Amino acid sequence: PVHLVESGGGSVQAGGSLNLSCIASELSFGNNCMGWFRQAPGKEREGVAVTYIGGGSTTYATSVKGRFTISKTAVPDMLYLQMNSLKPEDTAMYYCAAVVCSRGSSPGLGRSEYTYWGQGTQVTVSS
Repeated sequence: PVHLVESGGGSVQAGGSLNLSCIASELSFGNNCMGWFRQAPGKEREGVAVTYIGGGSTTYATSVKGRFTISKTAVPDMLYLQMNSLKPEDTAMYYCAAVVCSRGSSPGLGRSEYTYWGQGTQVTVSS
């Protein structure tokens, strides 16, 4: 079965940085759309940044544009989220997600679009 495992979360002060990682196994890495989502206590899970692994299309939530960068490596199959200039409102559990998608897809930030999910890694930003 497909397995996604996140790491890299932690506690930082506002203005700090963290780099989240997601390792994907049993996934045809090049034929997928993958991304990062987050869920704060009492709130809906929301899309943060998503990308077509085959190259090209990347979408960011307005709240993180210019601060977060999604990237990937093919060997090993890893997805990253570099988070800079962190704010207290970025505090949440961050999840890696994936779905099989077509060549040239423009993935969206909707939670329902994604099939596979990791267990999450906690990010806490203090003021």
